[in-house]
Amino acid sequence: MNKYTIGIDFGTLSGRSVLINVADGNELATEVLDYPHGVMDSRLPDGTKLGADWALQHPDDYLEVLKKTIPAILTKAGIRAENVIGVGIDFTACTVMPVKADGTPLCKMPGFSGEPNAWIKLWKHHATQPEANKLNEIAKKQGQKFLDRYGGKISSEWLVPKVWQTLNEAPQVYHEADRFIEAADWVIWQLTGRERRNTCTAGYKAMWHKHDGYPGDDFFASLHPELRNLVSSKLSTDLFPAGTRAGEITGKAAGLTGLKEGTAVAVANVDAHVSVPAVGITGPGKMLMIMGTSTCHMVLGEKEINVPGMCGVVEDGIIDGYFAYEAGQSCVGDHFQWFVENCVPGEYFSGAEEKGLDIHELLAARAERLKPGESGLLALDWWNGNRSVLVDVDLSGMMLGMTLATRPEEIYRALVEASAYGTRMIIDTFETNGVPVNELYAAGGIAGKNPLIMQIYADITNREIKISGSPQAPALGSAMFGAVAAGKDRGGYDNIFEAAKLMAKIKDRVYKPSPGNVIVYDKLYSEYRTLHDYFGRGENNVMKRLKDIKKQINII
Repeated sequence: MNKYTIGIDFGTLSGRSVLINVADGNELATEVLDYPHGVMDSRLPDGTKLGADWALQHPDDYLEVLKKTIPAILTKAGIRAENVIGVGIDFTACTVMPVKADGTPLCKMPGFSGEPNAWIKLWKHHATQPEANKLNEIAKKQGQKFLDRYGGKISSEWLVPKVWQTLNEAPQVYHEADRFIEAADWVIWQLTGRERRNTCTAGYKAMWHKHDGYPGDDFFASLHPELRNLVSSKLSTDLFPAGTRAGEITGKAAGLTGLKEGTAVAVANVDAHVSVPAVGITGPGKMLMIMGTSTCHMVLGEKEINVPGMCGVVEDGIIDGYFAYEAGQSCVGDHFQWFVENCVPGEYFSGAEEKGLDIHELLAARAERLKPGESGLLALDWWNGNRSVLVDVDLSGMMLGMTLATRPEEIYRALVEASAYGTRMIIDTFETNGVPVNELYAAGGIAGKNPLIMQIYADITNREIKISGSPQAPALGSAMFGAVAAGKDRGGYDNIFEAAKLMAKIKDRVYKPSPGNVIVYDKLYSEYRTLHDYFGRGENNVMKRLKDIKKQINII
């Protein structure tokens, strides 16, 4: 009798469940649910208005995903619940919620539904930037060594700035909350009846270290006196690595999901990180690029090294026994889309429609006819700041070399090349600091849909690129860890290494660098590095001066 696992991927706007065959990793059914409340960035359900840079979510939406998508995939595939041996989930992070000791979200408590800080702060909630700036200033003055593990800066998207904002703006919420918890861990709590926090989000998003733990109480007190006991009173030091069995489906959760009571549930994980074993990466020297609106770069190493500009390094953060490094680019697909929406003439859209093409397909087809260097263009990929390796949100984009003869497809290709140069800068930084990157893998919408982009990345990085065989890499990865949580005695696997051998998916097609293109791109990349350092490392801060002028004008 075949056995199956379910992977549930909680994204920014929707959640999806995928039913996977444990024996071979094949996908039997998938179901997606758009969150009924979406992202609340202008007002709460009761009409309360939100300020700038807020991004909140509703806990009921996550339960709706469990309630509707899991029964749907079982029905679609004709699979009985008793043949499902495990469940794993992944989440966008850092997504934080205040709850009571029994797991009740504070936003659902009487008197708190109209208080924004009582709701779930989504990963892209950026109203915490003042707290992040102050945290980084204090940590730097104190010489806190944890800063080096995170590229020198703690992001406004992470847990502590979000909790600190709550204390500053709504102390009643902070005091009433018994716990501040990642939404990922809260969902596991709802499935198993047990609070089981994962090491991945704690390590990458909450400044936790396997050997050092969290920063000390004195550091938190230096942020705010009432934060002194944050860890002991509102977080947890009981943390569990990926693949650990968090518990089993409770009777209540069985009623919600249609799963059998007693089904194994893995501890939660982060969407990008859980994708690594889904493409078969279980050892060092192989980088996965999760490519979408932005790109996340994940690579395993055998030693803990502080690599400048990285988003973090966590022992056992992805695969047990390895140090897992994360880097990223904050604008990839986003700036291709920006260009399409703002700079492409109407005749191109008409041409695409006549040929039955998407506008991106038309631009890619025309850009593919160009040789490397033919356009004379060079761009900096900072349309949304720089995440790695400069860690500076105040940087902005640049396009150099345009003339009256410049065409849209040339600009489009230059933007693609710029994002590939940014990835090569990340790879070079890893390797310069002792973390090898020998192979590249890619997952996400861009990787599966745009051959031009993947070929340019292969040429610029001078590395072969393998593509995820599943369009649902995070959900597949979560399902794999669900199989590990079940264990071999239930028909699963004893570790992720065994699971990856049979369940991971890679397409047959491999993008290989063209030697002639590599030579030209090496020259262009040298020019990119010159601009990168000149505008990004303080020699010419014109981008920041322009932003200051813009702010001053907008104030007048």
